[in-house]
Amino acid sequence: MKFRGSYTVCVTPFDDQGQVDLAALRSYVDWQIDEGVHGLIPLGSTGEFLSLTRDERTAVAEAVIDQTAGRVPVLIGTAAEWTDEAVSLSREAEALGADGVMLVPPYYSSPTEPELISHFTKVAEAISIPVMLYNNPFTANVDLSAATVAKLSEVDNISYIKDTSKNVHRVTELLDLCQGRMTVFAGYYPWESYLAGAEGYSSVMSNIAPALSARTFSETVDGDPDKGRALYVESLPLINALAGDLYVSATKAAMRMIGRPMGDPRPPRLPLPAAAETRLRAILGDLKLLN
Repeated sequence: MKFRGSYTVCVTPFDDQGQVDLAALRSYVDWQIDEGVHGLIPLGSTGEFLSLTRDERTAVAEAVIDQTAGRVPVLIGTAAEWTDEAVSLSREAEALGADGVMLVPPYYSSPTEPELISHFTKVAEAISIPVMLYNNPFTANVDLSAATVAKLSEVDNISYIKDTSKNVHRVTELLDLCQGRMTVFAGYYPWESYLAGAEGYSSVMSNIAPALSARTFSETVDGDPDKGRALYVESLPLINALAGDLYVSATKAAMRMIGRPMGDPRPPRLPLPAAAETRLRAILGDLKLLN
């Protein structure tokens, strides 16, 4: 199986009491697939994995894999600060039927390059499904350089990376240094990244506009790049509105506005401030996405 296309980094729905809403999650999975997404990635940053208990992480992973039923690939976020815990989560994801796992580096200890290589290698060697590295230096306090990723690409099943460095040239560096061993997914600026050689987009906006995100990939990479660019320009205000420190709060506010409420984020996150919500509503209105 080759992972490519627009993959939604899924929100985690909570009910009015702040508990994980598995029924809403299953409905969301069906809607995402019906809208044409190419894959799903629950329990990433947008999925508030750090705000879930271990049992809740298991329940979310199990529900998404079960409801998807093989219709699209599912990669489970299995990041942890402790290597042994990341190994355990990744083994569990494989046992549940995940097609792959996605891991951000340990996000507090700021590991050195030898520590990063040891961490990711131990996870990869513990499972047989592919590992997608997740480079997000703005939240993880670590930038996975192209040179480090090239070393990691020599591990058999470390074969994907989501790069959210906001440096599109990084795509070129990764592809050059990894010599065909690594498939790059954009974490930001998808259209430019596709032109540089990225084969996928780990998409926050796809929570709200899955069809638009999927069509942008399909046109740009497999169809008419000019049409792809037009779709991308159309979606840029939404992409930018969901970026920044309040990305989880903004995503959940947008989902409520389009008629697919997923609850408020868990503390310490707060609901989106009123001024930002007004701007977001205008963007969704321009895209004709409001309920």
